[in-house]
Amino acid sequence: MLTKNELRYTLALQRIPNLGDISAKKLLRKIGSAEGIFKEKKSNLLKIDGIGLLKLKEINLQQQLEEADAELEFIEKNNIDVSFFQDKTYPEKLKHCIDAPILIFTRGNIDLQNKKIISIVGTRKITTYGATFCTDLISELAPLDPVIISGLAYGVDICAHKAAIENNLQTLGCLAHGLNQFYPKEHSKFSKKIEANGGFITEFWSSDTFDRNNFLKRNRIIAGLSEATIVIESAEKGGSLVTADIANSYNREVFAVPGRASDIQSKGCNNLIKQQKAQVLTSAADLIYQLGWEITKTEKPKQTQLFVELTEEEKTVFRFLKDKDKELLDVIAIECQIPAFKAATILMNMELKGIIRPLPGKLFQLV
Repeated sequence: MLTKNELRYTLALQRIPNLGDISAKKLLRKIGSAEGIFKEKKSNLLKIDGIGLLKLKEINLQQQLEEADAELEFIEKNNIDVSFFQDKTYPEKLKHCIDAPILIFTRGNIDLQNKKIISIVGTRKITTYGATFCTDLISELAPLDPVIISGLAYGVDICAHKAAIENNLQTLGCLAHGLNQFYPKEHSKFSKKIEANGGFITEFWSSDTFDRNNFLKRNRIIAGLSEATIVIESAEKGGSLVTADIANSYNREVFAVPGRASDIQSKGCNNLIKQQKAQVLTSAADLIYQLGWEITKTEKPKQTQLFVELTEEEKTVFRFLKDKDKELLDVIAIECQIPAFKAATILMNMELKGIIRPLPGKLFQLV
């Protein structure tokens, strides 16, 4: 963890125009500290691979320290947590992204250690179909206690945050501005509930002006924090598609919810699937299977209590599997006369109840 003086100089380093996070990390690894970079001769800094004169010509120690002091005062007055990219407190998944910020600022009760983390993004013009899918997906995932990341924007973002709150899940709002404001303002009413079990994260300062380009920069943090990015709805173009592209560049899993060919807000998702840039997501079971998440099973129910706890469709699946050693998802769906997408959800629910277990190759058998 940085000392106050180290943080002061690192903030100043972050403020050098044109430097960027990748170059700043190169300098820090070579020189050893932010203060050392400012005190090193420019001629020596220029010898470092990838560091050109353009990136160094605007170093102004006095000006950048003054800006750093002002931000440091804001941080201390508002109980902002700061993580340096080499700190243990820095999010582990984000740490492995080459262009991750050298400093991130957070507020709330955030715990990302050993957690299942997913990012949910999509259109601001969410449809009833998208909202229902988002709400149901998070509800189905709730027993696995995932952390839900999104951008606090209208539409899919706020739908994901609200669903996480309703299911008592930790949720993290990734902001495209400093922690001194909310955009949109009307979503500030959710801040206390989000901070009670989660919080907010940003790389931007309280003095940063509101800039639409910041939203594109913010998207790399959304993608980098999680092991999978889910696009629920998107038009043919949009910021959520940028997030999906970034997630792919980080070798993270990307999922997209398919929609009808005629639906404008599904074109982006359908294209991701068609171009093999995302896996099809029709239920929580798809996500759990593809990510290899393990479900902590409950004690096996007694036979006399079994049908009290099962839905009619679950009973049908149980009876079918009772006479089988194991069977494929598609065969179960056909033989039980249940649509495949629905069968996947039913099987996941039965797995959560400790009745069945998944096997490699999309096979399932009774416990």
